[in-house]
Amino acid sequence: MLDYGRLSRKWSVRLQRQRASVGCNLRRERTMTNKAEEIPYELFYWPGIQGRGEFIRLAFEQAGVPYRDVAREPGGMKKLEKVMKRGAREMPPFAPPFIRVGDLILAQTSQILAYLAPRLKMITRAETDRLHAMQFQLTIADCVTEVHDTHHPVSVEQVYEKQKLEAKKRSKTFVSIRMPKYLGYFESILDAKKRDEPWLIGDRHSYVDLSLFQLIAGLKYAFPKAMRRLEPKVPRSHQLLERVSNLPRIAAYLASERRIPFNESGIFRHYPELDCG
Repeated sequence: MLDYGRLSRKWSVRLQRQRASVGCNLRRERTMTNKAEEIPYELFYWPGIQGRGEFIRLAFEQAGVPYRDVAREPGGMKKLEKVMKRGAREMPPFAPPFIRVGDLILAQTSQILAYLAPRLKMITRAETDRLHAMQFQLTIADCVTEVHDTHHPVSVEQVYEKQKLEAKKRSKTFVSIRMPKYLGYFESILDAKKRDEPWLIGDRHSYVDLSLFQLIAGLKYAFPKAMRRLEPKVPRSHQLLERVSNLPRIAAYLASERRIPFNESGIFRHYPELDCG
């Protein structure tokens, strides 16, 4: 016959062990979460320029989270190069920018922002919003590539002065056709929204609003004459530019030494001969 009392005691002990195991796992998960929260975000990008790394800096700054701009620290470039020399099995980044969060190393600006945005609360939980945000960010990335090609249309290995003729031709097409097309696209997105929804995604700012701000600010620096001519055709985009620049954390960042000025070593470069305004 079955000893029900013995079975009851046996299952009671097993249940206690399971509860203890669950409690241990929960404590371990909490510890891991706390450690993750304590680990600062590390950004690796070339010191001295805004470049593609600036889109990530803006997200960190608006989120108000601590982060390290590693290459701008003493010995930082050696640390950047060390990460890039990791073995292929460790999935090293091809080029900066990349971030390190704990043991994770992740490259490519759009990918990084898509990873960070939910964690920094800079995108909604809706899947469609996240997909559309990535769509907008990749479009901005396409435009940034074309901006770079205005001053380096032949080769990134040659200095600008050795490809000025080709740069003038490329810039003329970009300023007259491509730039209005890109900004016109974002203007149409903003114009289709209600007046009380002045952001690209939803009813509050997201990381793509910061990225569009950076794109427009860079274009105004690189092509001031052409942008003045285009501005009346894209009023809501310029309103977004002002709106982002007036966000308290962004305004503080723009006024700080952390914000590297635009210069002729970055992506957005001002060469008067290329500003076909």
